[in-house]
Amino acid sequence: MFDQPKKSEGSSGPLGPNAPLGYIVGGALKSGLRVRLTVAADTVQEGGFVVCETPRYRYYGLITDLQLGSTDPRFADEKSDRLPAAIQGALYGKTLYTTLEMYPTLLLDLGPELTSPERAEWQARVDMGEENPGPKPVKTVPAHHAPVRPADAGDVAAIFGEEGGVNFVIGHTIEQGYPVCLDLERFVKRSSGIFGATGTGKSFLTRMVLAGLMKTDVAAALVFDMHNEYGFDDRDSDRGEQVRGLKAMFGEKVQIAALGKGTRVGDNSPDFTLELALGDFNADDILLIAEALDLNDTAAVTLSALERVFEGRWFSEFMKMKPGAVIEDDNGKKIPAPDSVAHWANGHNIHPTAAESLHRKLEPIFHKPYVVNKPAVDAVKAISDQLEHGRHIILSFGVHDNELDYIIVSNILTRRIRKAWVDKTEHAKLSNVGAPRPLVIVVEEAHKLLSPGVSRQTAFGTIARELRKYNVTLLIVDQRPSGIDDEVMSQLGTRVTGWLGDEDDIRAVLSGLAGRDQLRGMLARLQEKEEVLLLGWGVKMPIPVRSRRYDKRFYDEMRGRAGSSAPERPYGRQEMNDELFG
Repeated sequence: MFDQPKKSEGSSGPLGPNAPLGYIVGGALKSGLRVRLTVAADTVQEGGFVVCETPRYRYYGLITDLQLGSTDPRFADEKSDRLPAAIQGALYGKTLYTTLEMYPTLLLDLGPELTSPERAEWQARVDMGEENPGPKPVKTVPAHHAPVRPADAGDVAAIFGEEGGVNFVIGHTIEQGYPVCLDLERFVKRSSGIFGATGTGKSFLTRMVLAGLMKTDVAAALVFDMHNEYGFDDRDSDRGEQVRGLKAMFGEKVQIAALGKGTRVGDNSPDFTLELALGDFNADDILLIAEALDLNDTAAVTLSALERVFEGRWFSEFMKMKPGAVIEDDNGKKIPAPDSVAHWANGHNIHPTAAESLHRKLEPIFHKPYVVNKPAVDAVKAISDQLEHGRHIILSFGVHDNELDYIIVSNILTRRIRKAWVDKTEHAKLSNVGAPRPLVIVVEEAHKLLSPGVSRQTAFGTIARELRKYNVTLLIVDQRPSGIDDEVMSQLGTRVTGWLGDEDDIRAVLSGLAGRDQLRGMLARLQEKEEVLLLGWGVKMPIPVRSRRYDKRFYDEMRGRAGSSAPERPYGRQEMNDELFG
């Protein structure tokens, strides 16, 4: 039998349990339903989760607007406080009234009347899967005067699930304070985004979502931590309070990597360090940072020639060449030395000046402390193995927290790790074994790697377009969603966004979503650092929530309920490094 969602015994806020707000007086399916309020206007607010119930259907929706109206403009223009109290009471709700706009998003089919002959037939179809009672998209409207009430705890749970398993509480309904869950299993099945203007708490929100992923063990996470915010404990500059890092909550299940041998992350020692080999670089990696290196159009031609001549050794061979090196010929004339940049350029129809310029501009990368001829260990392989076995890697950039290092390292590592997952997936298909563990790659400042002119050159753009084809998805974090390629934005399954003040950013976040016109104003009026709007794949309907606090209570909950793949006994640092690197 189909079970209808249970109603809460508790209160729906100041209005009381299931107290009606008003009744339907007009509207349309696409633009929203108009509701005449029977309660004081200041007892409801935009973003409230409301329900309209008829004998056959239960409609779930959001309050998208509030409007003052009157049947006689004269009484709206004149102050009523000069009138006797009895007349004032008669005016309000009759001559002077308030309406709200309800945007219906989901519908639950309650079925024919219990005593009707059609009930048994309908129930049989439901039991056999021939009938879907919902919740499902709304395709009809309630009749005039149908009552509208605030959603109660049972309604919220029916749509967003109850806490536990893969359901992770990310916030609470703004009016009633009921918990709203994000389905993390669905969340990781497609790439997702966390957005918000600078200072709106994106980092806290990202920490919280990552903690949920680690607690529920629905996926392994690789975090490119540009500003060293997620791994170790930090201090909140606004509140002056200590902020617990993911390492402190999940212990050795979270591994902190750093760039370059002997590198520290602030005052902390990483679990291991990471180096890139000269052979890891390809021409596209350099073109990604063309703007940062001030490369001209001829650089692409030179890079292409280097790869054509030296293949995978191009970076190391180019680094060995000496710019400006000359020798004297038999006549005493100075000519390019055999090991010079110009000598190679002349031999391969490349303009020497262009090649010399490229070599000069690549000098900062040649001498990066984390770029070596041959790393002591293949850290990428070791990281891939750990990720697949359920541990999580946070790569802290330490002193290398700049755009150039971030773009180079994150793209190279992502390209190699994606390839490892592709190989594992293809092997699983051929060998009839389990697919590799789902992997979520977290990237900050996403517009630098996924802008319209760059996204198709990066591993991140490839992953976003693959829609989890190889069990790899992205979690992109950014304050400028309008700077991200439209195609990438359209592929994002779940979007969690704080306040955005720029109209282009609002448009980008809402692109491709039904009801974006109704949601635009709601997004623009979110309270900074307190409220976020949930959209897309991980939730059944859009909803604004008051964000869960990242505080001691949260830390304790996470530490007390670690994921099921945690080792039976805690790993020590040395044991983990032995397992990683032999």
